[in-house]
Amino acid sequence: MRYTGPLALAGAVLLYAGSRVVRRFGVDETVFGVAFGPPTLLVLSVAAVALAAYGGYRLLGDFLIDHTASKRRRHDVRNVLRLAFGALGLIAGFGVVTRDWVSVLFSLGVVGFAVTFALQGALASLIGWLYIVTKRPYAVGDRIAIEDTRGDVTSIDLFVTEVWEIDGELVSSNQPSGRIVTVPNSVVLSSHVVNFHGEGVPYVWNELSVQVAYETDLDFAVDVMTEAAADYLGDEMAAGVAEYRDRLAETPVELDVTERPTVNVVQEESWVELRLRYLVHPRRGTRARNALYREIVEQFNDHPDRVAFPVGRNR
Repeated sequence: MRYTGPLALAGAVLLYAGSRVVRRFGVDETVFGVAFGPPTLLVLSVAAVALAAYGGYRLLGDFLIDHTASKRRRHDVRNVLRLAFGALGLIAGFGVVTRDWVSVLFSLGVVGFAVTFALQGALASLIGWLYIVTKRPYAVGDRIAIEDTRGDVTSIDLFVTEVWEIDGELVSSNQPSGRIVTVPNSVVLSSHVVNFHGEGVPYVWNELSVQVAYETDLDFAVDVMTEAAADYLGDEMAAGVAEYRDRLAETPVELDVTERPTVNVVQEESWVELRLRYLVHPRRGTRARNALYREIVEQFNDHPDRVAFPVGRNR
């Protein structure tokens, strides 16, 4: 299908040449009951416009996609070219049919007001798509939360966004459910969008809570948790924090971001809750939490004289 664009343009040229022949020699005959003449000219002209629009879309699209490294940008290029060449082909087709470009543009303007009321939802989704392309609240491959939907963006069309659902009604623990959720693009104009992995920093802060008794050596428990997280995350968290700081430096926000995991101590009625805070990629959040929890609990159990777990009905 590599040569579809050039072949379509060649077909458009041939059809246009055929229309010029019909117009020049005034073909006006009847063959098998089919009349040739002005209708033939009209059909050839409209077909030439359609092939020219399709050929231009394929030719320019293949060129731009070959020179675009990002998958997200390639997806946007296809959508923009579809809209542009579709609109040009439609206007050119009406111009060929009516032979009056000014009246066509005026008619489209008048009809546009009527269509606005009939297709408010579709137009709002189209405007939402323009907002997504220009402002980039999310792109293909991002993990987002929008309204009641949470998951990874798999496709952004002119009217809808398809999301590979995470959690939902079927599963939990930040795992894919296997369902594809279709969200109208108009939702982005009226709802908040949470992007967990966009063009900014591809990391999020996670917390892991462990409940211990008041008899626990808190300094020892905090050291165990921070060392376990530092050993598991390695240099990934340090690199993520550096990128996080660079991103913050571009904004007026002032935050103190540490390079190592930290533990917050929260006093409860019958126990102490230790909350480990660390930076991780959103798609590895559950995996990291499970590994850290197993390692921390195992080390706590190896030191029963220094770490105790709460017991009783209140826990």
